[in-house]
Amino acid sequence: MAGFLSRLLGLEDKADFKTLMENGAILLDVRTKEEYKQGATTNSINIPLDNLRNNLSKLKKDKPIIAVCASGMRSRSAVFFLRSKGFQEVYNGGSWFNFR
Repeated sequence: MAGFLSRLLGLEDKADFKTLMENGAILLDVRTKEEYKQGATTNSINIPLDNLRNNLSKLKKDKPIIAVCASGMRSRSAVFFLRSKGFQEVYNGGSWFNFR
C-alpha cells in the first residue's frame, strides 16, 4: 500500500531501480535506528535523516544512491539534501518495502 500511495502522490522517482541496484547503487534507508531494527532491506545502509549531514563521508558521490524510508517523505528530503551537497545520481525510492 505504501508504494501505491508514494506513486500516487508522486513521491517516488521514476527510475529503473532494479537495474540501478544490479549496477551497485547504494540503498540508503533514512528511517530512525529503531525503525530500521524492526525491519530492513538486505544490503541497505541506515543513516537516519537527522544524522545525514554528519555522515556524508559514508556515501560515495560516484555511485547512484536510492533513498528509502517508510513512506517516501523523508527519503525525498534526503534526496534534495544530497543533491544540494553535490551528489549527482540520487533517487527517491519511496518506501523500503519496495525493495524487500
